[in-house]
Amino acid sequence: MAAVARLAVGGSRAAALATVSLPKRLTSPVHGITSGRYPMFELSQLRCFVATAEELHFGRAAQRLNMTQPPLSRQVQLLERILGVTLLDRTSRSVRLTPAGRAFLLEARRILRLAESAALATRRIAVGDAGQIAIGFTAASGYNFLPSLVILSRARLPNADLTLREMVTREQVEALLTGRIDIGLVRPPMERAEFATARVLTEPLVAALPTGDPRLAKASLALADFDDAPLIMYSAEGAGYFHNMLTTLFDANGVTPHYVQHVTQIHSMLALVHAGLGAALVPEAAMSLHFDDVQYRPVETTPDRPVELYMAWRKDNDSPILQSFIDLCMAEASPAETLVD
Repeated sequence: MAAVARLAVGGSRAAALATVSLPKRLTSPVHGITSGRYPMFELSQLRCFVATAEELHFGRAAQRLNMTQPPLSRQVQLLERILGVTLLDRTSRSVRLTPAGRAFLLEARRILRLAESAALATRRIAVGDAGQIAIGFTAASGYNFLPSLVILSRARLPNADLTLREMVTREQVEALLTGRIDIGLVRPPMERAEFATARVLTEPLVAALPTGDPRLAKASLALADFDDAPLIMYSAEGAGYFHNMLTTLFDANGVTPHYVQHVTQIHSMLALVHAGLGAALVPEAAMSLHFDDVQYRPVETTPDRPVELYMAWRKDNDSPILQSFIDLCMAEASPAETLVD
């Protein structure tokens, strides 16, 4: 029957106790007795047995555990009595493992490793060094910022288990409210009382132009360069943040482009630019997407870095690892970009 361990803390030395379930009626091959009770042993008894089994000498085992020999011998004897088997054959000249002892040594080592691993994992989670974090992110934040964040997390929080979920901002809001994600990389505005937010990135817009476009002769472009010119525009429903941003910028500058297509994803825009349907205005991070026959030029706007990325999380999420990850995000963001709400 598989062992079932129960860990507890007790005593001045905070010793962990283990309860191992064995068959209700255990017949001892050594003593010829049966027991109707569930045997119980302590992790300290396992440590004494393992040290003795590895040293095959009670004196050296006691020295290794920083204790005297009589208490160690009593712990091993008590363990044998609990199990109802002889684990060690003792003579005046030697100590050797019995067949039962050799088998139990493997299990004892495994139980001790599990106990140590459980304690370490618990301490790491308590101080924010380990745990699970579900992260929502928009497609554009996945070009540069998110990869940098993942690299940094693996270096600084190697025991953090990240789950990445690509979602538009609207979906992330719902996922935060229902607990499906712990943190979101979202576009503003994020006006909900349940959330805390921090701006982690600002970036300029750049023009994506097909090869042969005469505007490539310029080092940089103004919004007026797009007046009455073919432009691939963001969809109002699927990419509302960028649609509203460009509409506001064009209206403020009296510019009326000729919208040839409306799409949701930036990589789809660049594919249509590659096809020669027109130009597109994309965040600077999109330059990391390499399309043949697509070239980029900076665009002068007011403000000069209109694209914003925010981090959002629930105020009532008290996960220590989440706070460690938030601190990491803030470290990745430059001081000029950071804005905490």
